[in-house]
Amino acid sequence: MSEQTQARGGTARRVVVVGAGMAGVQTAVALREQGFTGGVTLIGAEPHQPYDRPPLSKAVLLGKAEGSAFDVDFEALDIELELGCEATGLRPEDHELDTERGPVPYDVLVIATGAEPIRLPGAEGVPGVHLLRTLDDAERLRPVLARQHDIVVVGAGWIGAEFATAAREAGCAVTVVEAADRPLAGALPAEVAAPMTAWYADSGAELRTHARVERIEPGAVVLDDGSRVPAGAVVVGIGARPATAWLAGSGVELGVYGEVLADDHLRTSVPDVYAVGDCASFPSGRYEERLLVHHWDNALQGPRTVAANIIGQTPVAYDPVPYFWSEQFGRFVQYVGHHASADTTVWRGEPEGAAWTVCWLREGRLVALLAVGRPRDLAQGRRLIESGTPMNPALLSDPSRPLKEATA
Repeated sequence: MSEQTQARGGTARRVVVVGAGMAGVQTAVALREQGFTGGVTLIGAEPHQPYDRPPLSKAVLLGKAEGSAFDVDFEALDIELELGCEATGLRPEDHELDTERGPVPYDVLVIATGAEPIRLPGAEGVPGVHLLRTLDDAERLRPVLARQHDIVVVGAGWIGAEFATAAREAGCAVTVVEAADRPLAGALPAEVAAPMTAWYADSGAELRTHARVERIEPGAVVLDDGSRVPAGAVVVGIGARPATAWLAGSGVELGVYGEVLADDHLRTSVPDVYAVGDCASFPSGRYEERLLVHHWDNALQGPRTVAANIIGQTPVAYDPVPYFWSEQFGRFVQYVGHHASADTTVWRGEPEGAAWTVCWLREGRLVALLAVGRPRDLAQGRRLIESGTPMNPALLSDPSRPLKEATA
């Protein structure tokens, strides 16, 4: 298809998407679904066919699936793939993306390079130390689980909990070390995360809080209190940061975490360049602050807005209700919204039980919700957050009453 083809609602153009994860793939697909007929090139640093990440910590890791490639016919959609090609720089004044294979011209560029795991200081290159972010990471870890090593997981966040779950399912002895006083310290308030501490022991994993890694030795992790934890393998899950180092000197404005500072239409600070997914933050009118959302749903929803803004004449604002889920220790955990500005917390059910929900309200309206084993609460809560419906806290606290019937 010629690059000179006219796009609906715009002029002839070529769109280059850098990053072949969920956000990048969905941007390319959304462009075609919304009627864009110009050239679309999708550039990915990894050599693999573009794939989805959530199965890596579950089915792929446990050998229940060989891969998680997206079910997308790129050829039929006339999307050009350039895989195993890492971006190295950006020159907006020339409308060129620099890559390992040379410059790539663009009319419109979409940055979708995602996030990269934070590495444990002093652990790089140490044998037996692993990350879990890519398909190659999962494939390296699969035989480790199969051999049922003693495993130390550094970090009790979402990915640490999910990996610990898989390792226990594989029959490994698991110790999770966390520098904070509780799991998910960076994601949830103390009173909400506290009940999750027991999940580790219930599964047979040991959770050690207030525990910092001093160093890693062959066969052991040494903590800052001098104790040694046996470790046939170490998996580091201490967070991720936007993969944007390659943008240095480009003029694209970055935030304190290295994220691209996109506007409410997901445009960057330089012309004809958008950013979407884990690598970008955006201003939320709903929550009155800038959000950096490192979750799958954001990488699914944002591309539709980017595609609409590339194609259309009228700008479309991006202001979603963030959503996230995690499967850990036999529980389905879902979170929707953003609780930072809440002034009221309401519990539905007992946290010692198998199913419970926490609701956060601001000025009587639901702004966030965490559901453990209560997917109906999540589905109804999401709609109530989107609509801004006033809630009755007394009715909301009754777990037998549907959320949608707890309005003021």
